[in-house]
Amino acid sequence: PVLKMSDKSCTLRTRKFITNGLLSRKQFVIDVLHPGRPNVSKSELKDKLATMYDVKDQDCIFVFGFRTQFGGGKSTGFGLIYDDKKAALQFEPKYRLIRNGLEKKVTKSRKQKKERRNRARVIRGVKKNAKK
Repeated sequence: PVLKMSDKSCTLRTRKFITNGLLSRKQFVIDVLHPGRPNVSKSELKDKLATMYDVKDQDCIFVFGFRTQFGGGKSTGFGLIYDDKKAALQFEPKYRLIRNGLEKKVTKSRKQKKERRNRARVIRGVKKNAKK
């Protein structure tokens, strides 16, 4: 009788539910009760939220900022449900889009970024001097 992580259930509660019309989303605090379980995966939370708020496209659901209470058994985080994918792409920060798989991460080395920045500085300096 070996129990897998998914065998033990978890309960979701949402608090401070706000419908934000300007950003075309619903936002709320999520309390997850998961006794006897280390934590709950974000994909599982998205599944449960999709059924709770009947969301068609799971790409519109963003969950983040989870903190597990001392002693375990309860975690609290933040959730956003956008009205459509277009709104999500418009308003969400790039790093969260990358985490959700809606955008690709641009891999540039630290050196490349610095060199590019320094080249831009030089060009700006030349323009200033040329105007005199």
